[in-house]
Amino acid sequence: MTPAIRQLGRGDAGALRALNVMFGAAFEVAEDYARSAPGEAWLERLLARDSFVALVAEAEGTVVGGLVAYELLKAEAETSEFYIYDLAVAADWRRRGVARALLRAMGEIAAARGASAVFVQADPVDVPAVTLYEGFGPREEVFHFDVWRREA
Repeated sequence: MTPAIRQLGRGDAGALRALNVMFGAAFEVAEDYARSAPGEAWLERLLARDSFVALVAEAEGTVVGGLVAYELLKAEAETSEFYIYDLAVAADWRRRGVARALLRAMGEIAAARGASAVFVQADPVDVPAVTLYEGFGPREEVFHFDVWRREA
């Protein structure tokens, strides 16, 4: 069975919550995701934003993969770029083309909105992610800095 890919929108807080649960399991930080889980009003507010994109891969009513991306409007040109913040596939569904299908769907959304790029960050030690993304475009070596962070 091939999972169906769909973009979440208003009224999909439950599916976004399920996506967050799947992210927590896939990233092996389920307790962190559960502890900081936002309420339905927050999720609906997020889903109402045009700059927020959440895609899910669903099989038999279960979220088995997904991604979250944010559209960034550019100041130097009349265009935008999308940053994929999270992308994961449930362990039982990996190596079946789900992540590739999600990335292709994200590309279609970006193209339809006239964006100039979709980009994603991967840690060098995450070889499966790096290998996946290399199949979609060139790699840039960059550094990531948290220049400010709220103390817990």
